[in-house]
Amino acid sequence: MKICTITCHHAYNHGAMLQAYALQQYLKSLGHEVSVIDYRPQYMPGLQLDFDEVSPRFDYFGIRLLYRLLKKTERQYDQDRRYLMEDFFVEHISVTGQCYTTIEELVANPPICDLFIAGSDQIWNTTLKNGGDRAFYLVFGCPKRKISYAASFATPEIEQGYEDFVKTQLQNFDAISVREESGARILESLGYKGKVVVDPVFLLDRKHWEEFDKSETGDDYILTYDFNPKDKTISKLAKRLSRIYNCKIYSLMPYKSDYSDCSVYLSAPNRFVSLVKNAKCVISNSFHGTVFAMMFAKKFFVVDRIDGLNLRMHDLLSRYGLDDRLVALDVPEDLLREEIDYGPVYKKLSKDIFASQSFLKKQIELAR
Repeated sequence: MKICTITCHHAYNHGAMLQAYALQQYLKSLGHEVSVIDYRPQYMPGLQLDFDEVSPRFDYFGIRLLYRLLKKTERQYDQDRRYLMEDFFVEHISVTGQCYTTIEELVANPPICDLFIAGSDQIWNTTLKNGGDRAFYLVFGCPKRKISYAASFATPEIEQGYEDFVKTQLQNFDAISVREESGARILESLGYKGKVVVDPVFLLDRKHWEEFDKSETGDDYILTYDFNPKDKTISKLAKRLSRIYNCKIYSLMPYKSDYSDCSVYLSAPNRFVSLVKNAKCVISNSFHGTVFAMMFAKKFFVVDRIDGLNLRMHDLLSRYGLDDRLVALDVPEDLLREEIDYGPVYKKLSKDIFASQSFLKKQIELAR
């Protein structure tokens, strides 16, 4: 069967690329031909490089080296990081032959397949432009079936003024699944039923991710993954944990850290997986930072983000009885030392993974 997915696949963000890869990889493991619709709207950040006329794999030690020598600025660090992301994208994610930049292009010449899947990630977050983009509601094409998988609204309610738009667009789907309980409640308020399923990275077993990147480090380290550099909560917690466990601090974020022993600024998604896998403890305000910490049975702590996009983490922690992992700066030292009993977590998670895989298999059968 030919399947096409659409998601925020090309943002220069570890979680965005990994969830796109994971859903595609799982569907391929079932024997299907799978492509991510190469949809790159101009509003989505991280899609345009200063030097995008030069392919990420072209003349690396020629033209691009000259460019670095001529422009030694902080922005070049960001460019190098993007090139690493681009290399990962080219190697690991299969996309449609045509690259689309507008919904009009998709409607005029949609990919031909048997099944369209929208999701995962924050495709329906109406505080962002993609939440109001009809492309992520599958208004194009005529496959046998259109579904969503683990789509996320990311907020407790739809942004004011978008309620009728979302309600109308959801009529395009033959079946809807969402990533959070809060998403199911939003669907119910709009008159729809939706199944809560796991994030795509959980569809692939732990062994797959352990083999995904075998990079090793000899250090014991606390890993921080922080999207809010102005908030010092994560850095201060990392210093406390570093003293408790007598280990180093590694920071993994899209900017240079001034508090860590090692600032991993240039990293591809597979390096992200490796760093989480080998960490002694993970502190983040990232959904996928939390997900992979759970995947590898790591001690972890979650800090709320100042941009308000916290509901995804709250729902995840609540579902698996890990609410105490959501901490503030004054978290007691006893909790910082406490290990996580992953027995009950994995028991619940295993059932959810099986149900999520069954949902996808049923939808595939219905599209035959």
